[in-house]
Amino acid sequence: MSSTAPRVTRPRVAPRRDERLLRRRQALVVVLTFLTGSADALGFLALGGAFASVMTGNMVLLGLSAGRGEADLALTSGCAIVSFIVGVLAGARVVGSAQPDDPVWPRRVTWALVLELAVFVVFAVVWEVTLHTPDAGVHLALLMLSAVALGVQSSAIQRFGVSGLSSTYLTGTLTSLIAGVAARSPWASLRPKVQVLLALMVGAAVGAVVALHLPVVAPALLIVPLVLVIAVSARMRA
Repeated sequence: MSSTAPRVTRPRVAPRRDERLLRRRQALVVVLTFLTGSADALGFLALGGAFASVMTGNMVLLGLSAGRGEADLALTSGCAIVSFIVGVLAGARVVGSAQPDDPVWPRRVTWALVLELAVFVVFAVVWEVTLHTPDAGVHLALLMLSAVALGVQSSAIQRFGVSGLSSTYLTGTLTSLIAGVAARSPWASLRPKVQVLLALMVGAAVGAVVALHLPVVAPALLIVPLVLVIAVSARMRA
């Protein structure tokens, strides 16, 4: 009779932990998408009629302005595009590229979001100081700051290396959602796409109301969600 104690096999907890972290990451991306919708609404309604993140839309506006001879719109949309590119480049330098051994939320993503927050703090200061003395040049500068910040955010989300995951350019997300519905994909695979699309629309709706009726609190729509994401992500471990 063997005196060797029987081996006790303990269940692995890593997969469950990873699943929890993935759900948390999705929730944080949804919050960032709400921020994006708010920033686009502020840009379109209060800062010259261009978008802070929708560069496809800005390219269309740039083409329209050229065809209609509208120099102001051409300047606004063109500066937004250039500023977004600057933000993407800066964010890419901070966040780096996706690696095979990356955790669910790489620390560099949080660093990039801190950079985005710094840009939005400058945005908030300029917004509040000039709120009662509107000026086209100031509005253009604010739009450019917002576009830089969202360019950084776009690069940050790219570090996850997840195809189709974005908090800024969502036409592909909508296309993927409709294709999934047509293919009768399970709800679990469709839910994240629905969440970010709804977050974008809700953020735009809230941003529109604030821009039109409560402009003094507009920067809070950009800073508060970002602070929340940074605080939560800084505590994530994978």
